[in-house]
Amino acid sequence: MAISAERAETIALQALAWLIGNDELLPVFLGSTGTSEADVRSRAQDPEFLGSVLDFLMMDDAWVVALCDANGLSYEEPMSARVMLPGGDQVHWT
Repeated sequence: MAISAERAETIALQALAWLIGNDELLPVFLGSTGTSEADVRSRAQDPEFLGSVLDFLMMDDAWVVALCDANGLSYEEPMSARVMLPGGDQVHWT
């Protein structure tokens, strides 16, 4: 499902907001990425940073399901959004 770059950023911002509101998962994100809370605030509009948020959340299907259920998204939308953001090109090793 192809989406626009604007829609991709909107989905990624929803993901960031959901992550910030998740008291258990936010520290995991901050610790695993080395990102500080100040970085989150200052880079919230940066498409590359938003892509990294989606990369992190897509590491666990349960996180994707929870994000999508909370925001009324289809389960495919985070991946579609990731593809549209910088660095989201899928690598083909063949």
